[in-house]
Amino acid sequence: MNERSHYRSAGVDVTAGEEAVRRIQPWAQHTFRPEVIGGLGGFAGLFRLPQGVTDPVLVAGCDGVGTKLAIAEALGSWETVGIDLVAMCVNDIVTVGAQPLFFLDYIATGRLDPEAIERVVASMSRALSQIQTALLGGEMAEMPGFYPVGRMDLAGFAVGVVARDQILDGSAVQPGDWLIGLPSSGLHANGYALVRRILVEQGLRYDDVVPGIGLLGEVLLTPTRLYVHALQEALRIGGVHAAAHLTGGGWQGNLPRVLPQNCCAHVQRTAWEVPQLFWKLSEWGGINTEEMFATFNMGIGMVLLVDAQAAEAIMVRLADSGEEPVMLGQVEKGPRGIRWEE
Repeated sequence: MNERSHYRSAGVDVTAGEEAVRRIQPWAQHTFRPEVIGGLGGFAGLFRLPQGVTDPVLVAGCDGVGTKLAIAEALGSWETVGIDLVAMCVNDIVTVGAQPLFFLDYIATGRLDPEAIERVVASMSRALSQIQTALLGGEMAEMPGFYPVGRMDLAGFAVGVVARDQILDGSAVQPGDWLIGLPSSGLHANGYALVRRILVEQGLRYDDVVPGIGLLGEVLLTPTRLYVHALQEALRIGGVHAAAHLTGGGWQGNLPRVLPQNCCAHVQRTAWEVPQLFWKLSEWGGINTEEMFATFNMGIGMVLLVDAQAAEAIMVRLADSGEEPVMLGQVEKGPRGIRWEE
């Protein structure tokens, strides 16, 4: 028995790994920027800093897709979770004003399925190509006995750059700043442990059609929105003081993170229409409004805190670029937190 046969007997298929690499290489190369040095296949990816950034500061972030993957697994639908992985990472690093440069992924599974791996990486590639970010490398781990067959876990790592004097850290936020919301595409990749529990308790299936919402599984797999271009458009106008990505922890766990101690976000809940999916989850799970806003994005995925003098120009620029910005309220004096107005 040769070495590969021994390894296969333990549940690791080296040949499948090689086939998966062969399939994903073109997708990665499609994302390459001029700053990529060399190609895939080495022990590390090489990337030179882009020209024209004064006093450059590297910005890094990592995230995953969480238990949303359980729905992808149940439906055998891997075409969107790669977008989620990219978006959850790059949406974090752009909040400090960074331009995403490159991305790395980690894929772990009980048994390598080259076709499923390709579908995931292809979706990453499509998302990264939209934002001119290179898929610089990654890792596939086949872990029989640790993950069940058919199970896949994803982690992503994004690196960007920002000029030191252009870092958004919230220090410029002041009373009178306006809050501009950018709509979400749905749940994004947060709160799925609760969502899945609610569905089980209600006896709902992914192939159920819910009036006013649609095919449940399809809606729940709607990918996370990318906010890179929206942030870049707003930054071109100027006057952006901070940005908050509404992820795990919802509004309460994220918006206050970019507020100074003496500032409170005064938000009008009636400024936008919360998608029906959120209210259905509230109804099915018996979850009150306060907990919903502390768990989910409720239809707003990113909040920009901007100078009052620049707010109108930023709203116009965002609308012209295809966004549907919402004026949510203002920053006011008070203890750091959120003051809701119905």
